[in-house]
Amino acid sequence: MLDTSTKNQVKEYFERIKNPINIRLFSGEHEKRNELIDFLNDIVSLSSLITLEHSDEKNDGLRFSILSEGKPTGIEFSGIPMGHEFTSLVLAILQSGGNPIKLEEGILSAVSKLKEPLHFETFISLDCHNCPEVVQTLNSFSLVNPSISHNMIDGAMYPELVKEKNIQGVPAVYLNGKRFLSGKAEASVIFDKLLELYSIPETQSENSNVSNPAEVYDVTVIGGGPSGVTAAVYSARKGLNTLVIADRLGGQVKDTLGIENIISIPYTTGPELTHVLSEQLEKNQIRKKENVRVLKIESGDLKTIHLNTGEQILTKTVILSTGAKWRELNVPGEKEFVGKGVAYCPHCDGPFFKDKDVAVVGGGNSGVEAALDLSGIVKSVTLIEFGDKLNADKVLLDKVASSPNIKTLVKAQTMEIQTSTEKVTGLTYKDRSSEKSETIPLDGVFVQIGLVPNSSFVKDLVATNRFGEILVDEKCKTNVDGIFACGDVTNTPYKQIIIAMGEGAKAAISAFEYLLHAA
Repeated sequence: MLDTSTKNQVKEYFERIKNPINIRLFSGEHEKRNELIDFLNDIVSLSSLITLEHSDEKNDGLRFSILSEGKPTGIEFSGIPMGHEFTSLVLAILQSGGNPIKLEEGILSAVSKLKEPLHFETFISLDCHNCPEVVQTLNSFSLVNPSISHNMIDGAMYPELVKEKNIQGVPAVYLNGKRFLSGKAEASVIFDKLLELYSIPETQSENSNVSNPAEVYDVTVIGGGPSGVTAAVYSARKGLNTLVIADRLGGQVKDTLGIENIISIPYTTGPELTHVLSEQLEKNQIRKKENVRVLKIESGDLKTIHLNTGEQILTKTVILSTGAKWRELNVPGEKEFVGKGVAYCPHCDGPFFKDKDVAVVGGGNSGVEAALDLSGIVKSVTLIEFGDKLNADKVLLDKVASSPNIKTLVKAQTMEIQTSTEKVTGLTYKDRSSEKSETIPLDGVFVQIGLVPNSSFVKDLVATNRFGEILVDEKCKTNVDGIFACGDVTNTPYKQIIIAMGEGAKAAISAFEYLLHAA
């Protein structure tokens, strides 16, 4: 099943395997079983340390598990993990074979202390680019804690199970049989969800003795998007001891499929740009803590940053570059039915609505682009805009005008997402001209109404405006000495990548000047 080029590449990766790996294939019947066996035989052929064994334990015919030195790792796959999930399988084998797990040590340490038996199931689509991060995170959790197990399930291979659970978006994660989370989620989000459900003992702080700290950073950048990485690179090039703390490297950019407005780069994608940002951090030997979240910051001559892993970081200056997140409608039916008809990512969840009727709420560029993307998959799209007109670029509006299955409603205020016990059935809106309420029968609602700054964790520390944006001056200074901010989290107008990068550079130079005068 694997082509020669892929085999050669994976074979090179598998040279890093240190411990014997067994792939245990459970018995059972499925029309794709022979295809799975061929696939696994290809995998086994790439390393003498990997063997395939057939178990008599009855199953559905498509389930297999990974064992390390004859012991279960807790990692299982139900399906043929090709597409985006091929990387998940390769990583599972490498990490089970003794290679390091690429998650923040503080998270792994905390997860390893959980005592409760936790069995995760993640329903995925092989075309979903958000699913692998969830699968790989839960696989990593399984490797560090024998009480945790995880099974990746290809929804396309189990349509009856998908229908039974009424899954309309991926990834869809279940914990011990109950819905745990839906949609894209970084390791930090998954970890936070566990914190909500279970008590995890605090880990030892990186600076356990604050009065005599092991290390004090000159600059700590919170956020790993374009502005944060730029700030970190500029800081490091000034000779400053720099740390980056990011719940996800790349930020919003990571989810952007096409980028054509960065001068000198005619075209790139979010994942490609994120990779370049990561490379620049590495090249400048900048330390980073990924997939962790800052709970609070204590100000003073030295700032103390408290992480959700229980760690504390001491730093002379802080640059806040936490960006923004998708704005929610906050109407009845939205939060309750995320993954059951309510979605925020048309690229990932659009295929679940093939030949169905959907709505996109939001008439800006993101909303109009979502409607156009969906129009090639679904039966119909109703594009709903609160304002008097759509506010997208003309080239996008021209495409909407020529798309026969896109209907536009303006001056329409979304009031409620109608649902039955298990799914979305419609959307109620108020016509702002007539004040009358109307309900549209629908199978799904995609929300694309803009962004909210990620500033809640510092709202009692620095000044913000009524939108939650951190107030900064022309040098990116906040109202607190030694704390700077840049990018989409601030009141700087025009939320663009190239502007965010420039603001990141300004923040770093301002922090450098502050440290010079403080010395």
